[in-house]
Amino acid sequence: MKKTLMIASAAVLVIGGFTATDAVAGAESKCQTCHTFDKGGSNRMGPNLFGIVGRKAGSLDGYKYGDYLKNADFTWDEEHLKAWMEDSAGVAKADGKRTKMPTQRVAGEKADEVIAFLNGLK
Repeated sequence: MKKTLMIASAAVLVIGGFTATDAVAGAESKCQTCHTFDKGGSNRMGPNLFGIVGRKAGSLDGYKYGDYLKNADFTWDEEHLKAWMEDSAGVAKADGKRTKMPTQRVAGEKADEVIAFLNGLK
């Protein structure tokens, strides 16, 4: 069942749809390429995102962050997450640093949906 949901979610993303009802499936399918979402889950190319909302940026033990996040002095809140999901490379570059995360160009309602999903991971 989970595999079927993943395939269906990927198809929706490839075709170009990403609606409110697809927010969880979309985050789990697109983002799970690099991230995990389970409490105590492993890191992949990106850090585990369980509990990210309210966490100090660059602070997850066991993950090697890029220049920008390893010395960041902010907490992941809605404002920071929105900016990061829309243009992570631009955010890091504005501070004279670099990031390992490729820019996702997620903005507006889509970003709100992903943030709502991430906010529920507690």
